[in-house]
Amino acid sequence: MEPEAGIPIPRNPSSLSWVNLSKNLILAYQSFGVVYGDLSTSPLYVYTSIFKGKLQTHLNEDAIFGAFSLIFWTLTLIPLLKYVFLVLSADDNGEGGTFALYSLLCRHAKLSLLPNQQAADEELSAYKYGPSSHTIASSPLKKFLEKYKRLRTALLIVVLFGACMVIGDGVLTPAISVLSAVSGLKVAESKLNNGELLLIACVILVGLFALQHFGTHRVAFMFAPVVIIWLVSIFSIGLYNTIFWNPKVVRALSPYYIIKFFRETGKDGWISLGGILLSITGTEAMFADLGHFTALSIRVAFAFVIYPCLVVQYMGQAAFLSRHLDQTPGSFFESIPRPVYWPVFVIATLAAIVGSQAVISATFSIIKQCNALGCFPRVKVVHTSKHIYGQIYIPEINWILMILTLAITIGFQDTTMIGNAYGLACMTVMFVTTFLMALVIIFIWQKSVFLAAAFLFFFWFIEGVYLSAALMKVPQGGWVPLVLSFVFTIVMYVWHYGTRKKYTFDLHNKVSLKWLLGLGPSLGIVRVPGIGLIYSELATGVPAIFSHFVTNLPAFHNVLVFVCVKSVPVPYVSPEERFLIGRVCPRPYRMYRCIVRYGYKDIQRDSGDFESQLIQSIAEFIHREAVEPQFSTSESSSFDGRMAVISTKTLQSSSSLMVSEQEDDDVGISIQSSKSPTLQSLRLVYDDENTQIRKRHVRFHLPSSPGMDPAVREELTDLIQAKEAGVAYILGHSYVKARRSSSYLKKIVIDIGYSFLRKNCRGPAVALNIPHISLIEVGMIYYV
Repeated sequence: MEPEAGIPIPRNPSSLSWVNLSKNLILAYQSFGVVYGDLSTSPLYVYTSIFKGKLQTHLNEDAIFGAFSLIFWTLTLIPLLKYVFLVLSADDNGEGGTFALYSLLCRHAKLSLLPNQQAADEELSAYKYGPSSHTIASSPLKKFLEKYKRLRTALLIVVLFGACMVIGDGVLTPAISVLSAVSGLKVAESKLNNGELLLIACVILVGLFALQHFGTHRVAFMFAPVVIIWLVSIFSIGLYNTIFWNPKVVRALSPYYIIKFFRETGKDGWISLGGILLSITGTEAMFADLGHFTALSIRVAFAFVIYPCLVVQYMGQAAFLSRHLDQTPGSFFESIPRPVYWPVFVIATLAAIVGSQAVISATFSIIKQCNALGCFPRVKVVHTSKHIYGQIYIPEINWILMILTLAITIGFQDTTMIGNAYGLACMTVMFVTTFLMALVIIFIWQKSVFLAAAFLFFFWFIEGVYLSAALMKVPQGGWVPLVLSFVFTIVMYVWHYGTRKKYTFDLHNKVSLKWLLGLGPSLGIVRVPGIGLIYSELATGVPAIFSHFVTNLPAFHNVLVFVCVKSVPVPYVSPEERFLIGRVCPRPYRMYRCIVRYGYKDIQRDSGDFESQLIQSIAEFIHREAVEPQFSTSESSSFDGRMAVISTKTLQSSSSLMVSEQEDDDVGISIQSSKSPTLQSLRLVYDDENTQIRKRHVRFHLPSSPGMDPAVREELTDLIQAKEAGVAYILGHSYVKARRSSSYLKKIVIDIGYSFLRKNCRGPAVALNIPHISLIEVGMIYYV
């Protein structure tokens, strides 16, 4: 769950700072390959997109200088000022992206729509990141947002739409980057036709997506040198063109040329802003990929390398174009000095492939966050690096992105139309980020509303002008990200709506504790040896599925544990804080609750020792409960009702149970299980077929401490015997349907949309890593 231990940290402060600096420099080096590939390849197509259409009638030196001045100030105000200096400071425990901002806001204001949060969640160390939420309790804006559910729903839809635009970027970036790079062949080899160029681009794209399963870590080390060589190349070419063709272009750094540009071009100049904004595409990847790196490493890489290289390259292109006004269609490749043309073409093609990597990585991060926060169907998430936390690969999404990218590349075959779509997607994401940042300034940074409003309106004014220009190009390709985002937003919202309705049904149909207490410790049925782990999404109360068992089955396990695996709005939960253990009924019932908490960036990997950790945690809870007055005075803040956080560190030094380990080959001889011979033979067959998951077997013993309370000893003995008898995983196989009285729209959403998504995504048993040999599923219909 956590990153594995790497280099041991020295205690000497000077050594510590050196290790920290070297770590950030290594990460800055890697970030070139993952974060900045897209941003650094923008010069391939920016000037071509700007001077397309009616702006060609205004083509002169002043128009070229004005376009460069716009690019320079756009790069300075949005990536440098807004992202590097401001947005990167709004990380959530080191994580970035639209959903990181949303989860940060949900912790400091009650904006979440899923009511499964508990007081104990607020005691998590990662939850306390930033100022205490109690200090802003009196904020009128906070109260206003919390009061109206429609406002919270609107906020969620805005966040989902922004996240979907990032997915749209993941589709469009590979298409425009690779197609722009390959078009350089036509400049040198005019014999090549468009069909052949398209085939080359498609082959490169398929290869790029096929590389993804190797993981970000390997890709970053392989791609970073490519981007560094590319940056050196464009910097050198830009400097050469500036000196050789027109050194006067340096004057265009003055914003006076922007005023002059709009005075001369008017409406045509405004529409051309859709091309200007392509110079900052890929900026959002700096924030979305923050979890893969550190804020300092990304800042260092941008401020000292990316920014100067891009400014000099755009300046050089402008100098070249001011002397060659007829060569705007292929301006980048035309501006390359002929002796170095082919080496630069090769590195440009490789850099374009890298450029696509930035947004593909960001897409994986966004999908994982959406999935953890209940806003995306369950998908397979592969953790690709043992040493670097947060680097993931999602196979299903990877192939969907590939199919959509190929469809757009083959469908449009024109970088300008793809550029129109791409610009609109990027600016929409930035627009949403600015809005969420304004809320962060008020709620998390606790600055005045006026400061937040100044930030909001300053950047919204700039981005709004660009967005309005991009919206003018909706008929010329701009409709693509809107359609993609609309489809993905519908999928996300339908999944979230269905999940929320299902949880609300569970909440309102909980089994009455009075009814359970009335049945007595035997629950009115035979209690047989073994442990029953009943999985439910409920964090409190007994789920309705349990009453199905009690009323329909003649026997049940003598130890019952209600297990709830839930995500909390923090990036990760440390193993020491993962388990929350409590008791459901009085001691003779042998019924417990275990809440297993994960952050939205945690990977729920099958470590193989969940059962052992659970038994140890329950034993530790029983032991502590016996000395509750002493325990509660020291850790009263960890309780949620009768629940307590059981740390894995405590388990290692605990005297509740003694642990011994055996290899599986010896288990059959040493353990007297209560399972039938048929079940035992099935288990042996299963183990023979799954030799790769046959691990160690853990046995528990009671310590020989004469001072132990007899009731505690008896309960621990029952727990050990139940564990030896075997563990069964009980899961509800639910069918969610809309009530007959529901509206027609709700029936479509639940009966068609949500049902389709549930049937075609990964099952809960797979997502929870439940062994199939021990799984019992119970059918249940939810009328929501």
